[in-house]
Amino acid sequence: MKLSTRGLYATRALLDVALHQDEAPVLIRDIARRQQISQRYLEHLITPLITAGIIASTRGPRGGISLAKPPEDIRLDTVIQLLEGSIAPAECINNPEICERSQSCAARDVWDELKRAMTGVLQSVTLRDLVERQKAKERSTEPMYYI
Repeated sequence: MKLSTRGLYATRALLDVALHQDEAPVLIRDIARRQQISQRYLEHLITPLITAGIIASTRGPRGGISLAKPPEDIRLDTVIQLLEGSIAPAECINNPEICERSQSCAARDVWDELKRAMTGVLQSVTLRDLVERQKAKERSTEPMYYI
């Protein structure tokens, strides 16, 4: 199971907005530069996040994007589901009727367990958690000066 750049980049963009939200609305071009993502591609990823009410867009000279909800209310499973669709590793998990062996297939049970485990991890992580993890990583990589 591999996430596409849609889910990966959208998560990075949301993290960037959360980290810079105190600076007023964040410009998409600034996110694109900091995250090394094409601005055009990023604009396509932002649209569904706005539609879902995760991000708010402000027009005008002081415009940009900002979080529409507190970071602790934005779970990664919502973001990934929105941009990736189902994370089921096999189509028969979401649509058992496509395979006549769905009810008697032991492998399908494993694929279902895998989906539930991945969903559980994504449900347990909020954007606030990512912000805290990112800040911890930045602190750990700061140079230490000794006198």
